[in-house]
Amino acid sequence: MEVTRIFDLLPYHEATFKPKEDVVASKENGDWAKYSIKQYREIVDNISYGFLSLGVQPGDKIAQISSNRAEWNFVDMAILQVGAIHVPIYPTISESDYKYILSHAEVTYVFISGQDLLRKIDHILPEITNIKEVFTYKDHHEHKHLNELIDLGKQNADHAQLEARKAAIKPEDLATIIYTSGTTGNPKGVMLTHHNIISNFKVCAYIPPFGEEAKAVSYLPLCHVYERMLNYLYHYLGFSIYYAENLGTITDNMKDVKPDIISTVPRLLEKIYDKMFATGHKLTGVKRWIFFWALHLALRYELKGANGWFYELKRKFYDKLVYSKWRAALGGKHLLMVSGGAALQPRLARMFTCAGINVLEGYGLTETSPVIAVNDLTENGRKFGTVGKILQGVQVKIGDDGEILCKGPNVMVGYFKEPEMTRDAIDADGWFYTGDLGQIEPEGHLKITGRKKEIFKTSFGKYISPQLIEDKFKESLFIDQIIVLGENQKFAGALIVPDFTFLKSYCGVKEIPFTTNAEIILLPRIRKRFKVEVDKFNATLGETEKIKSWDLLDLEWTPESGELTPTLKLRRNFISKKHEPVISKLFQ
Repeated sequence: MEVTRIFDLLPYHEATFKPKEDVVASKENGDWAKYSIKQYREIVDNISYGFLSLGVQPGDKIAQISSNRAEWNFVDMAILQVGAIHVPIYPTISESDYKYILSHAEVTYVFISGQDLLRKIDHILPEITNIKEVFTYKDHHEHKHLNELIDLGKQNADHAQLEARKAAIKPEDLATIIYTSGTTGNPKGVMLTHHNIISNFKVCAYIPPFGEEAKAVSYLPLCHVYERMLNYLYHYLGFSIYYAENLGTITDNMKDVKPDIISTVPRLLEKIYDKMFATGHKLTGVKRWIFFWALHLALRYELKGANGWFYELKRKFYDKLVYSKWRAALGGKHLLMVSGGAALQPRLARMFTCAGINVLEGYGLTETSPVIAVNDLTENGRKFGTVGKILQGVQVKIGDDGEILCKGPNVMVGYFKEPEMTRDAIDADGWFYTGDLGQIEPEGHLKITGRKKEIFKTSFGKYISPQLIEDKFKESLFIDQIIVLGENQKFAGALIVPDFTFLKSYCGVKEIPFTTNAEIILLPRIRKRFKVEVDKFNATLGETEKIKSWDLLDLEWTPESGELTPTLKLRRNFISKKHEPVISKLFQ
């Protein structure tokens, strides 16, 4: 059968692939709760019957605020089967954003996973008059449990009504409204149809070189279109999906599951790299020497044996002694990792790929469902430092000012309740203006060169693209986050957040007492070491791009602290306001 609506994936999966007990699986009380396709479909249908009993109509908005778990899929598919619109919401956003989204989207029902998330919104729910009821995935006396909705569906199963509802849904119908966190202003509701998302996962289906026996581990938020699209892709290819408990348990979950594929963001790869580097520093004698020779070899890796036969011979030697241990720490297989959401340091792609862990960087936006371009495993399909070749059926052109424009079946319908904003984003010919700057390499690979709105001008009239500089500096093991500033100033400055995990390891090796973050960044010896890093990267930049003034901050940036969006992008306006006293000193 053909998949033309997202919920078609369930009967398609059952008709196409061999039965398995772990189509989806979640960790509960230390054990994996696994669901076969028959169990999956039965639960989804019962939730759908429950929705029909509640009077849910086509076009109604139903929100979900949850970490990744099997129930997320059950509710998602049930919403879509009855023609309602799924509004997935990040678990990490602010109270004001919750209030805005739930009101703006006119949400009628809310599904929420646990007490911690419930506590964030419970007190604002009475103010949002369009919400009829809240369901939870864990027992709470204040609200109904998902099982109560399932029981309601069982008692009122109306197969004919559900089939009629499903038959009336067209591929062009709206499936979801995804609110992008944004770096300024209120979140924007991106409207995506069934066809938008299906067109995207179908043209990505050739990338994983596995059959239906493959397993995927999922840890990125399913409320983000990147992980959600891949989640549907795994369904389409018959892969088993295991939902990691949280970011802190990801490596343990991977050792347990032994996945073939995982989607990730550069942040996780950087943390894995830092952990490997710290482990190497603890070694002594010959073992330490072998580890760092293997690491240095991996950081110089080139595709298709371009470094020559002697390099490849050394690579095989180190694979037995070092790289195989790196793979074992991530489940033991020749893993495929798809990286998106932010720029990936080429050194990380080289290192992991050399070690038999293929890292493929891609690019896209919520508005493009999301993938526009991605590296792949075909001949000439990837190039380090690029986001790969344009997907089949998707068109890209570079504007006169360097902006990337995209056109195709993956481009959104528009922004919910924002016709003027939609017209600004999509022109009369259907070209979506991404806001990103880029160039197409001679071999056809797309390279991102910056963010249009983030470019600023110094008082000397020189333009600076901060993202390019930030990406360069983040190659340092000492730097976790950095923001480059200097609009209307004589020079560029920066706030730097050290990688405190690596810094502690460094201090241990150098026998420097590590007390607190606040105290360590004031030590002259540490500041001198950071100056070495700044000088090293400044040497690779043009004179106007060099960081002339900088300071260290003692707290990590997270979505919870406000400096990062849920997709780990810098919230530049927020950072400028929050850290204004420190920033002003940079330019005095």
